[in-house]
Amino acid sequence: MLSTFFKTKPVIDNTSKAWIFDTFAWCIEQLDGDFFKNNSELILPNNSFYPGSSSSVEEMAEVIFANTTKYTGMTAWPLALVAADNFTQKSMPLLSFASRLRGENAQVNAQVSSGVSFKVEGKEIASATPSIEIAFHPSQLNQPQDLIAYLVQHQAGILVNQHGANSSYSAPGGKELLAQTIDLVACFMGFGVIFANTAYQFKGGCGSCNNRSLNRQAALPELETVYALALFCVIKEADIKPVKKALKSHLYKPFRQAHKEISLSLQQTTNPALLSVMK
Repeated sequence: MLSTFFKTKPVIDNTSKAWIFDTFAWCIEQLDGDFFKNNSELILPNNSFYPGSSSSVEEMAEVIFANTTKYTGMTAWPLALVAADNFTQKSMPLLSFASRLRGENAQVNAQVSSGVSFKVEGKEIASATPSIEIAFHPSQLNQPQDLIAYLVQHQAGILVNQHGANSSYSAPGGKELLAQTIDLVACFMGFGVIFANTAYQFKGGCGSCNNRSLNRQAALPELETVYALALFCVIKEADIKPVKKALKSHLYKPFRQAHKEISLSLQQTTNPALLSVMK
């Protein structure tokens, strides 16, 4: 009886755990496991990963965007950051990939010709250079970690949606879990600390300082996000000391517990995708 009483409760339920492991394996197989193995690193919300200062809001946003895009491995993609006041929703161009999906050597081609017209609210708008635009509002710079999470979530969503357009192999859970899959892809990209920290945020404020449409809408619950972060750290053998400093204090205990659980689980795994990237 006493051994049962003192037994530690798992961080998340078995169904969620199995989905995270399966989806992580899917990411390795379908979203450029080579980039994950050789280039991905644990991204922390500090000056080491986001250094420098800028003389204007626009310049600062571009610096954050450029660094984020480098870490997601999507620098070769036709992505553009656009001020919300100048943003118009457009159909996403369909991309094709000559080789790998991510990294500086990725060969990405838009399957649309110069001068194509996009339909927006029934009107045709000419576009000489097809690009995938991500809107931002200057107020988002008041919370840089939120802005980073917002940009990563968009880039992860673009990656997953473009992959879906080019492959019949859908992620575990299919369309019903698409939003959660996108959040997990962000953790797979190395942004688990930032996503765990922003999984639950107070989104109050006046209309002039809070634009809800530009906030990251978390789909993966806080503890599941922490679990995905721990899985990334175990597979990549990342030093977890910096995690304690960067992660919200109430999340570090479940992170440590998840890290221990996953370390034991992966010692027994036979999943070929996970084994292929483990050191």
